[in-house]
Order: sequence, then structure tokens, then C-alpha cells
Amino acid sequence: MAFKGLSPIVYGGREVWPLIEGGKGVSATNHLSSGAWAAAGGIGTVSAVNADSYDAEGKIVPQVYDQLTRKERHEQLIRYAIDGATEQVRRAYDVSNGKGAININVLWEMGGAQQVLEGVLERTRGLVTGVTCGAGMPYKLAEIAARFNVSYLPIISSARAFRALWKRSYHKVSDLMAAVVYEDPWLAGGHNGLSNAEDPTKPEDPYPRVKALRETMRKEGVSEDVPIVMAGGVWFLREWENWIDNPELGKIAFQFGTRPLLTEESPIPLQWKEMLRTIEPGDVLLHKFSPTGFYSSAVKNPFLWDLIHRSERQIPYSKVEAGEHTVQLDVGIKGKNFWVTPKDRDRARGWAAEGYTEALKTPDDTVVFVTPESRAEIRKDQADCMGCLSHCGFSSWKDHDDYTTGRLADPRSFCIQKTLQDIAHGGDVEQNLAFAGHAAYRFKQDPFYSNNFTPTVKQLVDRILTGD
Repeated sequence: MAFKGLSPIVYGGREVWPLIEGGKGVSATNHLSSGAWAAAGGIGTVSAVNADSYDAEGKIVPQVYDQLTRKERHEQLIRYAIDGATEQVRRAYDVSNGKGAININVLWEMGGAQQVLEGVLERTRGLVTGVTCGAGMPYKLAEIAARFNVSYLPIISSARAFRALWKRSYHKVSDLMAAVVYEDPWLAGGHNGLSNAEDPTKPEDPYPRVKALRETMRKEGVSEDVPIVMAGGVWFLREWENWIDNPELGKIAFQFGTRPLLTEESPIPLQWKEMLRTIEPGDVLLHKFSPTGFYSSAVKNPFLWDLIHRSERQIPYSKVEAGEHTVQLDVGIKGKNFWVTPKDRDRARGWAAEGYTEALKTPDDTVVFVTPESRAEIRKDQADCMGCLSHCGFSSWKDHDDYTTGRLADPRSFCIQKTLQDIAHGGDVEQNLAFAGHAAYRFKQDPFYSNNFTPTVKQLVDRILTGD
């Protein structure tokens, strides 16, 4: 028996539960988890962001970038991405056993997103039901979906963003828009769509925002059959009871990103699963260190604290003596044209005495102080860039035209490809970026997970359907 009011929806020509597995980027969602989610009667989501491929013995193929230029490494990355996502979709489809549905998820701001999406859809015809896509404004999503005759599910964080996409593009392919995913920018894990008008420290109640989205959809003539998918912060369905069968909101489905991380089929390493059981309220930080320029949500571990402290060891400078910049910086830099305030010079001397002896310039006319080891790692990671984003703040890469953003590479950020690949494949969970939604603290509180219990995906879906 499903939770009261929750009824199946028709998607891809069959009845499925309106429960969607969130497609978590680099290898945190794969064929095992998404195939099992579909087999349980829901909509599984294969991540098409740097997905894993396998060799003849079934071992994961390490993604090694041995080409000399960034552009060549970027082309390698696109080949890996298409091969990996194609393999994951085929395997997920087999695991699903003809039940539920398989979606793929892409980030519009990933490097070569359009090429990757087209390459995967070309090679998986008939296996993928729909494409979810966010991180940026994916105007071309509708026309790509039309070319391959698959559904598309844009991910947005406000009614305004949806309206812009609809007016410019989606109204032309309205019949293939299967749902609109509202991803709460304060609660969801991974990259979040906070706009400049919104305060990262003041979360807004999702209900009025989703109501406004439905009103916009109605005004634009979008069919009432198109559900809004609530994503971010969803744990127990009973907490969303007033959303189900609510005429103001219309048809609602729910996306679970964080809960499926702790299942038998979840591909993340055991160390990461164990860490999820220890998270307390407030341990997940909405921060702006990502090289994408977006806000994102991750666990406050030593990796993230290092970025926080690095930005705290930061002072503004000018190239000439001006205003309060009356003294020359005498630590961390080579050359004389770094004019700072006397107070900042003293702070810099203090940091240098603590071992943060290297000053690195940022694009904002400031310098940050780091250790020699940290400087070496930052420079190596910047040099090794393989163009995984359409625009990268950390390396100044851009995936088109002249291949540069024209801005100084930013040492306050990090190589997102390196750290996400590492944590997903057994690297230290303390020393890598660990994405999580803001409800992750509930693993520790939810009796379902007590005594170190790890459910199968089927057990999780069955549990969710009870309201818990």
C-alpha cells in the first residue's frame, strides 16, 4: 500500500511511481542503483557526467588523460563520457528488467555537454525514457530531445528561470516535456541554482515557490498532466502530505538524491557510506568555492575547511601606492608592486610565520596565502586541466572559441573533476569534496538505518512508499 494520495503516473508508456532517483554526478549514481530503482517501479537516473566504463574483465577503466594539450584532453574526456554513460544506460536497462523507467542526467555547464548528450542518446536509442538537465540554462535541451524522441525534464530553481526557458525554446517542443524539476537551491546536494537575488543564508519555504512555478506553467498553457518534481530536502513523504493531491500545486512527484546514497546497490565506497551515518545538523555547507561559479552543498570535512581557511588568508592589493595601500607587501610574493594596508602586511607576515609562505594572485586583485605544498598541488591541478566544465574558474578553461575565460585562474577554488573522481573510487572522504543534501543528518536520526542497517534499493523504495 502506498502512502495516502500517492498514485502511479504514466511515464514512457507505463505506470511508474512518482519517485525519482536523483542523478548524482561523477559515478555516485550508476547502473546498479538506477536499474534497481527502476526495477522497484520508480524512475532511475543514470548520471551521464563522467560515468565509468569497464574493461573486458568488468573492471572500471581509470580515466587517464595523457594528451599534451587541454583541448586534446577535453576531447578524451568527451569520449570517456559518451562511452561510460552508454555502458551505464545499457546495464541499467538490463537491471530494470522492463520495469519503471531509466532517465539520464547531464549538467548543462559540463564541458562538451551537448556533444556528450547527443553521443549517448545516439547510442542508446529505445533505452532512455528521458533526460534531466540543470546547472545553467539548457535552452537546447528541447530540440535535442525532439531529435531523439525522448522526454526532457528541465531542472530549475525558480518560476522565473522556467519562464525564460519556456519562452525561448520549450514551448516549441511542449509535448516532450515530461516534468519540471524544482530543485530547492538551499536544500539540494551538489550544485544549486541560487540566483543573485536570493540570500544563501536565508532559505525560503519551497511551497510558495512551487506554487508560483505552477501558476507560471498554467499561464503559459502547460498541460496539467506535467508534474512538478520536488527535489532537495525530501526524506519522509508524510512530511509532504499537504503537497499530494493539492489543486494549487497540481501533479507532484518527488526526487530523492541523498537517501539512495546509503543502499546496497549505491556505488559509492564504504568509507563514504559510513561517513553519511555520522553527519549532524549543520554539517552540510552551502558554499561558493566550486569552479563552476555556482553555489553547491557539501559536507564540512577537512577538504572544505581548507578552502574556507584559504579564503580567510586573503588580502587586497594595488599595483601602485593608493588610498590606504601605503606599504609594500614583503612576504609571499616576488616583485615590489604589491601595495597593501599596514594592517594587512602584518597579517601576511603572521601567516608566513605559520608556514603559509606563498601568496597566489586571484582574479579579484587579492592574494591568498598557502603552504608551498598547497601551492605545488594547485599549480599541478591547474596544469592538468582536462576541460570538464564549459567555463572553469579554477583553470580559466572554456570549451569553445579561444578556450580561455580571459580571467586569471582562481587559487581559491579546486579541480572538481579530480576530487569527485577520487572520492567516488575509494579516495579519502576527509580529503575530497563530499557532496550531500542538507537533510543528510537524518541518516543518524532515522530508525530505519539503526544498527548500521543498509537497505537494498527495493527496501528503500518500499519504505518511502509507506510515508517513512
